[in-house]
Amino acid sequence: MTELNVKTRDKSENIVALRKEGQVPAVFYGPKEENTPVTINAREFIRVWGEAGGATIVDLKGVGEDKEVLIHEVSWHPVTGDPVHVDFYCIERGKKLTVSVPLEFVGEAPAEKLGGIVTKVAHELEVEVRPRDIPQSIEVDVTLLEELSSAITVADLKLPEGVKPTVEMTETIASITVAKEEVEEEVRDIADIEIESKGKDVEEGEEKEGE
Repeated sequence: MTELNVKTRDKSENIVALRKEGQVPAVFYGPKEENTPVTINAREFIRVWGEAGGATIVDLKGVGEDKEVLIHEVSWHPVTGDPVHVDFYCIERGKKLTVSVPLEFVGEAPAEKLGGIVTKVAHELEVEVRPRDIPQSIEVDVTLLEELSSAITVADLKLPEGVKPTVEMTETIASITVAKEEVEEEVRDIADIEIESKGKDVEEGEEKEGE
């Protein structure tokens, strides 16, 4: 299991000063855990985030008994891209969770050779699963898209044992889009337009003279 060290944080501590010291303010909470403010090392968290993301259990160490958590929410600095705050959700052992798991598209769609374009309708799938069985990703085999009318639904996914979708099995995950041909507009030379305009003026002048 991925581990992460945390330290208890006093709410009176200066958040800006903590961040300058390479620390990230965070909090953990859950059904049986009080809302507890902590700090984590920024570099260590970035490493753990790269390994676990939001769909893998992380073992929090340093505050009482070890806590099994999911990284529930991360706030990032809009300019530097550094983490500025993290929420950890403490899970209850043995109970199922509802989480969103990233979809990983693999293979090449035969329909692309027919002029189609693969359209990814969804990029993650919400599932109900026990904490220990949470997959890091779910594969979507796009080789199933053989025809221009083909589509992949939740029912077509090969889900790991114990993973149950919370959405309808008929929900579309990916499909084929056919690019529409653009109708080329007639390009007219400016000289032709001027000649046409002059001809119209002459006709109007002749009509006036004949009145």
